[in-house]
Amino acid sequence: MKFKYLLVKDISDYIRLITINRPKQLNALNAAVIEELHRALEEAENTPVRAIIIMGSGEKAFVAGADIKEFMHFTPEQGQALSEKGHKLLFDYLEQMHTPVIAAINGYALGGGLELALACHIRIASENARLGLPEVSLGVIPGYGGTQRLAQHIGKGRAMEMILTAQPVDARKALEYGLVGSVVPPELLLDKAVETAEKILKNSPAAIGLAIEAVNAAYGKDGFKTENRLFGQAFATEDFKEGTQAFIERRKPKFSGK
Repeated sequence: MKFKYLLVKDISDYIRLITINRPKQLNALNAAVIEELHRALEEAENTPVRAIIIMGSGEKAFVAGADIKEFMHFTPEQGQALSEKGHKLLFDYLEQMHTPVIAAINGYALGGGLELALACHIRIASENARLGLPEVSLGVIPGYGGTQRLAQHIGKGRAMEMILTAQPVDARKALEYGLVGSVVPPELLLDKAVETAEKILKNSPAAIGLAIEAVNAAYGKDGFKTENRLFGQAFATEDFKEGTQAFIERRKPKFSGK
């Protein structure tokens, strides 16, 4: 299967590496990338592959966010539909896969990039990684599971602080929070991810799939539906128009208030 924005490589008979390849855009997610990731994951789920590693190309970013230009003029209905489609195609699909997916976070994982990592089953970061959800600085909220999964991983208080301040954390803070499982030098990141995948391969594939399903069962879906709705609602605000326009113009936004 050929991809425009992904590089797919089998490291071994059972370990597959998927690299998001938009280095000039810092591997930002757009509709095409989300579609391709879905197809690549779906294909891997139906092969002998037993562990998947996702990385971003280059040294600067895992995924630096979503492609703002793609949705800055959306209506609330289009915004909600964007969130719902992203969940179905990629974020929920990935989380519910029976094949374990490891996020090897090289550099920036912001917005949709962090949400992609949060949907993965295991997260490993390089020492230069920066992880955050800056959406409120654009007048919108995380719309691909960030409001739900971040709190699940690091607790409500820390998740609130990260989301409401829009400030990223470095790799060491992410490790302290439990947001990532380990931190390694950039040049050792892929090796660490492969080492983790090889540990997975020693165990029962059937049991691993059932374990993933069982852990996911502890978390309900009502919160994600609320996120979809409120993400769309944000598109009706003047703050969203100002925040996204300021981002495109590379200036600080001037928000109007409540």
